[in-house]
Amino acid sequence: MNTAGTIDRPLTYDPQKQAPMKPSTHDTAGTAPEDFTTSGAKDSRQNRTREMQLIPEALARAHMHDRLHEAEQERRALRLATARRMQRRAERASMRARRALAMAVMQ
Repeated sequence: MNTAGTIDRPLTYDPQKQAPMKPSTHDTAGTAPEDFTTSGAKDSRQNRTREMQLIPEALARAHMHDRLHEAEQERRALRLATARRMQRRAERASMRARRALAMAVMQ
């Protein structure tokens, strides 16, 4: 079965490449336009130029900006946690050194 395409499954989705609509023989006169052109399809595509094509790119750029911002915040939080851990370790070492010095002085 070699059908050229149906309404549900056309050969192409580009209106310019589709066959023009022709009035059928059983339609009454005046219901279908005599010469069908795709100018409406061309006009509807004209405003889908650069702005429409750049929307996914802008969304991807915004998403990547958000992801980079989140990653930077995570790195800052990790550095802060590491610095606090090192500070507590240094304070414990300082207390051990004071205790050892006090013990040495007492003897």
